[in-house]
Amino acid sequence: MALAQSSSLRKTYSLFMVKSFLIWTFTLAVCLLVVGFPLVVLMATVGALLSVILQSVMPISAVLLVAGSLIGLNVLAVISGASILTFKGIHPTEVTWLSWLHGEVDNAHTSVYAACPLTCDLK
Repeated sequence: MALAQSSSLRKTYSLFMVKSFLIWTFTLAVCLLVVGFPLVVLMATVGALLSVILQSVMPISAVLLVAGSLIGLNVLAVISGASILTFKGIHPTEVTWLSWLHGEVDNAHTSVYAACPLTCDLK
């Protein structure tokens, strides 16, 4: 009986780790695209210049080499970051600035419509 419970706990923990890794991968990829947009523009600029320089030196397609390297480095950075956060035991629900990820509403801002002073107190 104890062996069955131990196996069930291991399976549950491994599923929790996989779920946490996938959520971190999604979150870091979205943050790289949205928040890191200036970094993406800088990488594209450096990649374009590097491909122009390498095209005159290398007989292979420098654009394919540079684009593959940049995409590979971005994917490697996202996956390694997600792995590190997952194996440290940090779950995305524990992070305060990720309230948009798990559906918590921020009640600090309330909407006030332009017509509200005229119509809100009418009965």
